[in-house]
Amino acid sequence: YGFMWGHPGKKLLFMGCEFGQGHEWNHDHALDWGVLGVAGHAGLQRLVRDLNTLYRAEPALHVKDADPAGFVWIDREARAESLFSWLRLGHDGQPPVAVVANFTPVERRWRLGLPRAGRWREALNTDAGLYGGGNRGNMGSVVASGPAQGGQPFSAEVVLPPLSTLFLIPEE
Repeated sequence: YGFMWGHPGKKLLFMGCEFGQGHEWNHDHALDWGVLGVAGHAGLQRLVRDLNTLYRAEPALHVKDADPAGFVWIDREARAESLFSWLRLGHDGQPPVAVVANFTPVERRWRLGLPRAGRWREALNTDAGLYGGGNRGNMGSVVASGPAQGGQPFSAEVVLPPLSTLFLIPEE
């Protein structure tokens, strides 16, 4: 879900996807709300809620949704390692959002190119324990300094939990 929320375009989930309903939706039956008593389903619902909250709160994630200037790949070469990173950009003066996704089943330590020096807050980590993840990550933030990486003037060492997506926002 984090990968989808980080990309441009409208977000669309269908009947029960927001809490991981196990069977396909059927117009003759109600949604299986009872699965919310299971931790994994409740965690997924919490993740979708938090992704929606982040999406609304950060203009870079939505103001240039249909404008190619609102999206910049960070490191295209990392695709061979199943790592994808990009920036979402808003209007001038609005902070960018760096999104990085690890599609491997192993934790990675990776140098991520960033456009600004300083502390970047981990605004959302899909591996957080409250979503049912392993609670691995960057202890809330990373610090970008050098060297330049992925076409960006600064970089930070980032812990990428397995099968996760991180959203990083510069602290002002």
